[in-house]
Amino acid sequence: MVLSPDKSSSPSVMPGQVEQENKAKLSLVYEISRRVGNAPRMTQMLEQVIKMTQKTLNAEAASILLFRDNDQELYFEVASGPVSKALRQVKLNAQYGIAGQVARTGKPLIVNDVSRSERFHKMIDDTTGFSTKSLICAPLVVHRRILGVVEVLNKLDQSEFDEQDLEAVMSVSTTAAIAIENTRLHQTVLDAYKNTIRTLAAAIDAKDPYTRGHSQRVMEYTLLAATYLSFSQEEMETLEYASTLHDVGKISIDSHILVKPEPLSPEEWQVMREHPTHGANLLREIPFLEKASELVLCHHEKYNGEGYPRGLKGESIPIGARLIVVADSFDTMTTNRAYRPAMDFESSIKELHRCTGTQFCPVAIKAFLSGLRLHTSQQAGREVQIEETP
Repeated sequence: MVLSPDKSSSPSVMPGQVEQENKAKLSLVYEISRRVGNAPRMTQMLEQVIKMTQKTLNAEAASILLFRDNDQELYFEVASGPVSKALRQVKLNAQYGIAGQVARTGKPLIVNDVSRSERFHKMIDDTTGFSTKSLICAPLVVHRRILGVVEVLNKLDQSEFDEQDLEAVMSVSTTAAIAIENTRLHQTVLDAYKNTIRTLAAAIDAKDPYTRGHSQRVMEYTLLAATYLSFSQEEMETLEYASTLHDVGKISIDSHILVKPEPLSPEEWQVMREHPTHGANLLREIPFLEKASELVLCHHEKYNGEGYPRGLKGESIPIGARLIVVADSFDTMTTNRAYRPAMDFESSIKELHRCTGTQFCPVAIKAFLSGLRLHTSQQAGREVQIEETP
């Protein structure tokens, strides 16, 4: 049953209080609009949205349910309130319940006494132990397509939901739906970019049969180290691009130099040393890879200043590049090359320690070994010892 607010039974409200509540709801919509542009991922953004909505409407709980692979089932994408964790395991058949009706029809509902509603489905309350008394449910609609619903449950002061509450929830649902759609479109474009990057990196590796898979492994090692250093999501993405494409400049180098089993001549060595510059220049032409280009440029700099192409030293080398240097060197040591066989794991670790403070940054070495230890332990299912200090 859809119930309109009963003005006669509601407690008296002073004009100043109404004005305050209206300001709070307007503030909610503004704050959500601001935050959806700043949140790095859809889930984090929706968690912020739902918590602010619950607080502003003085409700016991709130949630956002989304369709995933089809239009038959709704999943709790985010939820706040006393049983929010339990709801993550629940899915709803969209043919039943109040949320299902709103998702099917696209029409919002206020239900101030769920015990009198034939549409109310007790399954969730029975599963979680929560007691739903009243609710507002609004559809998430974008381009005439319903993505899911927003639900707000139980006023903490026992009062009823009213039309102003519904207007606030509708504003939230409109903003959230646009944000969800934009995030999904952004992710689709991002996935396409990453596939292109992986394809390009594979093409570079394929120029030398000894380096097949090298770019992928360097990226994985680098991100393990960056996780230990608590890089932000944006920094992790930049590092992922840079580490995958660190050798992109080699695409302009003749294969006979790349696979030559004998030592390079001074002229050949000079050609080889130009690949970071070539790679950085290429990436600068692509807007979303511009930040990664600086790390690619610096991935052969040495901590003591004896690297190339600019001879940077110590902290003047970007930390991301310092991580890539370690990952690149470790993978090079532990794989077969035209000029020598692969080194074993322990010998490679000792070599990293030996060159700490000269070729490698001590902070980057510690982060790399810590990330490698955690990853290796998880793979082995037990604690693996990797010496942090020589």
